[in-house]
Amino acid sequence: MSEPATPPPVEPGPEWGKVAGRPFDTRFLEGPGSRTRELGRAIRIFGEFLKGFRALHFVGPCVTVFGSARTPPGSRYYELAREMGGRLATSGFTVMTGGGPGIMEAANRGAKEHDGYSLGCNIELPREQKPNPYLDRFVSFRYFFVRKVMLAKYSVGFVAMPGGFGTLDELFEIATLIQTGKVHDFPVVVMGTEYWGPMFEFLRGPMLKERMIEPRDVDRILLTDSPDEAMATIEHSAARLLQRSWLRRGRRLWVLGERGR
Repeated sequence: MSEPATPPPVEPGPEWGKVAGRPFDTRFLEGPGSRTRELGRAIRIFGEFLKGFRALHFVGPCVTVFGSARTPPGSRYYELAREMGGRLATSGFTVMTGGGPGIMEAANRGAKEHDGYSLGCNIELPREQKPNPYLDRFVSFRYFFVRKVMLAKYSVGFVAMPGGFGTLDELFEIATLIQTGKVHDFPVVVMGTEYWGPMFEFLRGPMLKERMIEPRDVDRILLTDSPDEAMATIEHSAARLLQRSWLRRGRRLWVLGERGR
């Protein structure tokens, strides 16, 4: 794969990836507060949702790629995510990630190398996290649960690369939404058979044996190392989603801060 010129870095601004003091999620989950404080939090949460709705309404259709921020450039999973980002961009999808390094950078990089649109949805954390240099745009959120809603709402597919707790959280969040019928025809692709294989053995072993899940719950998730197989699954399912919802978006209103690609 040829090495393109490095794009100009995204200007992080004061909000990117860092918040002074305790995160908003931490204070929110500490227990009940005063009525005034709880009302203020509810208003802030509503504002977060509204911000996300207006920022992401016209950037799709998106496919979200998740994976570890610790994956170094040049490693096999970095290069696999980079290839997937390029394939998704070539098929016309916006590539959405958490906007950080590692797998996220690789997917955004692949999209940019193939003239695609690259988006980062950041979460503010006490530790500073710099955006990767392959983003066309990023949106920063205070609350994890708001960010998770945005990633599900504006995506027509999900790709999970090797990662840690955060990747597992997002993967099983989507799996639960599919299992409970909250989302339909949503392709979930898990890439890295060697890495994820033991987890699928557990899903198909003890969990099925004890009837905690049904075979179809696992069958809905594609485990593969093949970008061709991954893209076939995403394109097949996304076609139905696009027909059902993405053609009813209306036109952009600049006064509301709505932007497209």
